[in-house]
Amino acid sequence: MFQLFLRARAHDLVRSRRGEEGFKARSAERDAETDRARIGSIMAAIEAALQAAESEQSGLGRRVDDVLARAAVTLGNGTDEYLEREALDNHHQDLFDAEILNGQRRLKELATEIAHFKFVKAAVLSRFPDYKAPAASN
Repeated sequence: MFQLFLRARAHDLVRSRRGEEGFKARSAERDAETDRARIGSIMAAIEAALQAAESEQSGLGRRVDDVLARAAVTLGNGTDEYLEREALDNHHQDLFDAEILNGQRRLKELATEIAHFKFVKAAVLSRFPDYKAPAASN
């Protein structure tokens, strides 16, 4: 162990005579900037995922509402409409039902996903209270 220490000191002596600098730690400001950049990249990824999920939820919600409206039109408003409905209308109604169920299932998944992303964002912000998001430039 002593030999390693002696060799390191001799190496430092040779480097200092050559004019080479030894080990230097970075400044506190540079360390803080590096930390902010790391946290910023994490927050940007969370924010991008959150915005994408919210955008998908909004668009899908509009499409599900549209399918519900179209299904209501094909359903009719008579009390015994289902007795006299043509086979083609029944087929379209079944297709609308499948689309509606798939859309509503995905909307539930997106709502859960959005809640999770918001939780992750809050957790990161609680662990790094000094983090300030960069101002949005337009």
